[in-house]
Amino acid sequence: MSDTVLLAGASGLVGGHLACHLASTERRLLLPLRRTRADLLALPGAEALSWPLPAKLPRIQLALCALGTTLAAAGSAAAFRAVDFDAALALAQAARKTGCQRFGLVSALGADAGSRVLYKRVKGELEQAVEALGFDQLVIVQPSLLLGDRNALAQANRPAEALAQRLAPVYAPLTPSRWRPVPAQLVAKGLLDALATRGAGTHRIGNAELLRA
Repeated sequence: MSDTVLLAGASGLVGGHLACHLASTERRLLLPLRRTRADLLALPGAEALSWPLPAKLPRIQLALCALGTTLAAAGSAAAFRAVDFDAALALAQAARKTGCQRFGLVSALGADAGSRVLYKRVKGELEQAVEALGFDQLVIVQPSLLLGDRNALAQANRPAEALAQRLAPVYAPLTPSRWRPVPAQLVAKGLLDALATRGAGTHRIGNAELLRA
């Protein structure tokens, strides 16, 4: 195997698609997991890492972060921030410490460090913090509501996503592409395509572009 990839959030909608794609590319795939997932560890090249991450990591060529929760699922603003900011930034810092130069981040539509909305503000603060780490190439995708089957992942459905799933066949064609719910597999594909085709610098991929992935 050639490159070593560090992927956090593989048990989620977007992260699961990232893991499956990367497993087909003959790369070593390091997956930080809080609990064992036999299906993920059965993927070619996949290896489990403890979380929090071990102090010493091998040289990482590419790191990807698809971590994310909601305020309702987390239970408090502090618990939400612990996942969507603290854990995600810790991953980026650990990867950077090994010499990693390429990072892909699943953020969210409307991410803005100056927002009064907690979700958007934390996502925006994370984008800024990761950008400040100085990766040669940073790709940030900013999807709208995700479409996908959380039940298949043994995750609780998120009310807004569940509603979007039911209404998508009727209302998606009428919704501007900037806000239209997007299938998780397109978010994963858009992130990986951008990492493969775009050069150095920071690149933000909006929802409309992800829908065309």
